Amino acid sequence: MRTLEHPEPETLRLETVLAALADPVRLRIVRQLAGGHEDQACIAFELPVTKSTSTHHFRVLRESGVITQHYRGTAILSNLRAQVLNERFPGLLDAVLRADAQA
Repeated sequence: MRTLEHPEPETLRLETVLAALADPVRLRIVRQLAGGHEDQACIAFELPVTKSTSTHHFRVLRESGVITQHYRGTAILSNLRAQVLNERFPGLLDAVLRADAQA
């Protein structure tokens, strides 16, 4: 079974998470995950970038610890690590999403 690497919660760094969330495309992905259901396939996102660039954005979010991804068949499904982020950086995710909604 194929697996993807994810950082452990205690290794998440604030500057890495903030850098991942600073990009408008990645923030759009996070916003959709926050407002949707779990296990969203990459194809469920309408992004204004090519497939390879989209793959890059998902990888940055995963490697920074913002999302988890796993394979189901040939599809890669994504989940927002809201609980992990809230435990590690209380209020950060809510503040970022509120600020984005007001922009």
